Amino acid sequence: MLIVSVVIYLAVTIAIGLLAARYVRNSTDYLVAGRSLPLYMNTATVFATWFGAETVLSVSATFARDGMGGIVADPFGSSFCLLFVALFFARAFYRMDLLTIGDFYKKRYGRPAELITSVAITASYLGWTSAQLTALGLAFAVLSGGALSLSEGIVLGAAIVLFYTIWGGMWSVAWTDLFQTTVIVIGLWAVAWLVGDMAGGPGKVVSAAIADGKLEFWPRGGAREWLAFVAAWMTLAIGSIPQQDVFQRVTSAKNEATAVKGSLLGGAAYFVFAFVPIFIAYAALLIDPAMKELFKADDAREIQRILPELILNRTPLWAQIMFFGALLSAILSTASGALLAPTALFTENVLRPFVPRMGDRQFLLTLRIVLVTFTLAALLFALNSKSTMYEMVQNAYKVTLVGALAPLAAGIYWKRANAAGAMASILMGLSSWLLMELYGADSIWPAQLVGLAFAIIGMVAGSLASRAPAPPHHPR
Repeated sequence: MLIVSVVIYLAVTIAIGLLAARYVRNSTDYLVAGRSLPLYMNTATVFATWFGAETVLSVSATFARDGMGGIVADPFGSSFCLLFVALFFARAFYRMDLLTIGDFYKKRYGRPAELITSVAITASYLGWTSAQLTALGLAFAVLSGGALSLSEGIVLGAAIVLFYTIWGGMWSVAWTDLFQTTVIVIGLWAVAWLVGDMAGGPGKVVSAAIADGKLEFWPRGGAREWLAFVAAWMTLAIGSIPQQDVFQRVTSAKNEATAVKGSLLGGAAYFVFAFVPIFIAYAALLIDPAMKELFKADDAREIQRILPELILNRTPLWAQIMFFGALLSAILSTASGALLAPTALFTENVLRPFVPRMGDRQFLLTLRIVLVTFTLAALLFALNSKSTMYEMVQNAYKVTLVGALAPLAAGIYWKRANAAGAMASILMGLSSWLLMELYGADSIWPAQLVGLAFAIIGMVAGSLASRAPAPPHHPR
């Protein structure tokens, strides 16, 4: 019955995605849903895109193992990202009437900056997309009772997401996100209620977490621990700002006010609801303390089995249907957005300039070809990675933190910013970060903080040293 319910759910999701494809008449419809999403849909796409596999399976398990201080990046950093976007970036993005975030770098700094940042941002999506495919693989492997291996589950998951995203683009993402957000909220609340009672009540779960030191947030130790803590928060809080999926949700709104409100409401909803799977995961340890043995596994991904194993082995059928419906909703909604965003960026800002006479129909075809290609690349990454989904997501945003943030912020808020400064920032940020990753393991300074510092220095020094005129400054 559980398998039948999952199959029906997947069929409904695919049907919604295919029906949404009716709205796609041109590339603008495909990439930003015709810039017409109302507030409730815009909020749902923001929430559903961020509430993904790592939130349900990996962030919750990381909390169960490391406590509140171990999840500073997500949900704390990721929620602040949406706050910062709403307050400082959404209006500028919307007013510039751009198709992708790569267009900002082109308009503000020229083709070289557009090319390098677009490639870097596209590459950063491999980790995030792979995390979602890994989660789908884990869900299908658990649901099949071992009939499917993790690798086979990953391949099946990639095929399902690709199938409904390739036709409807952002319209498919928006409509399926709305449906999936509803399933997530209802499903996880119901499961939390049941599991909390099984563990002795919410009060007992919270008291046990406090006694075990799980609610201690601030790091203990010296400079190394504090710098690592700050770096983890900054990686998602500001490193995920120059991302195409964030940009797409802002520019898909029907007007500027909706873009701001949607980011604020989606971010707030995400922060609050992210603690529901965290509560369930810690309650699972009280119900079955033997699950702590998963923390000792050589493969870090094993800790992500806490929730699926508990639900399958300890709860009634209705709870299993609700949980796996919510889990698959969370994964599919994020995975579809994570595939579409780099596809849009790479096609528009890397490939299209080499074919300046590309018509809209040819552009749509190219988008779909690139979508398939990127899905295959993410699939290979997922099949060969041993990291947890939480680690994959953090690593993804390091690239944009050091290579794209400084030129983006300076381009909006500093009139003197110019192409020379942007190129110096990108090159110095990426190169210093890579050197630290390769040779700075013993340093107390996290590699991404070093990269960000050099990116800022390059932006300021390059802009001031160059006499080249700055491109037109756009209003905030």
